[in-house]
Amino acid sequence: MRLWLKYIFSGCLLLVAIVGQVLADPLSEAQQAYLQGDYTKAVELVRPLAEQGNVLAQYNLGVMYADEQGKKHDYQEAVKWFRLAAGQGDADAQVWLGAAYAGGRGVTQDFQEAVIWYRLAGEQEHVNAQLRLGLMYDQGQGVTQDYQEAFKWYYSAAEQGNVDAQFRLGVMYDQGESVVQNHQEAVKYYRLAATQGHANAQASIGMMYGQGQGIPKDDVRAYMWLDLAASRGNSLAEHGRNLLAKKMSATQITKAQRMAEDCEKNGYQDCN
Repeated sequence: MRLWLKYIFSGCLLLVAIVGQVLADPLSEAQQAYLQGDYTKAVELVRPLAEQGNVLAQYNLGVMYADEQGKKHDYQEAVKWFRLAAGQGDADAQVWLGAAYAGGRGVTQDFQEAVIWYRLAGEQEHVNAQLRLGLMYDQGQGVTQDYQEAFKWYYSAAEQGNVDAQFRLGVMYDQGESVVQNHQEAVKYYRLAATQGHANAQASIGMMYGQGQGIPKDDVRAYMWLDLAASRGNSLAEHGRNLLAKKMSATQITKAQRMAEDCEKNGYQDCN
């Protein structure tokens, strides 16, 4: 999981001298040092605040130790500080702990423990936690497999714009998992993800066009979406596009390729 330092500007963190001079607080200085590659200085600046119970410092210190590219990389030490921040309700730290338990990084792998931390963050509307909870229930990891519960968490994440959750909702509607099979709803969610560049969603909506499921059959648009997905490394989309091309005219293929180029240039918007 990619981690980022975070900083909140507030009266308790921004030190302003009476004479009007703005002084850099330790967290800000630590972030500057970290970004400049001075990991030792960054840790030295943040640790005292973290030891005093500052939740932001605890989270950032965890990030520094979790960074596999940093000289201070130590997953066990990262877990220690993330746990302290998570115990104070920090949702980002809770998600990291969930990922640590799910992947066995710095702790013994424990999917049930991962679910506990994901849930705490998910209930705070943390979108990545909601997606991961959906996956855990979808796959039956750490919990009894429950498609309805998976749908619940996917939906929450999808409503926040999470592209992977949107794709997973499309799959559930497409296959009728926990919901009544509804190809129109599947197309809706595939499209939301496809227009954000999700290759699997692009391949899926291409197949929907090709089969006329949930949307009028249209070989040109099917080719367009499959071509876009293939260009992003989706081998199944490439295979489907090549099969589709065998029953299309050269004019149709040229049109579809031009549409795919325009769609990509426009950031996958107005590609209907």
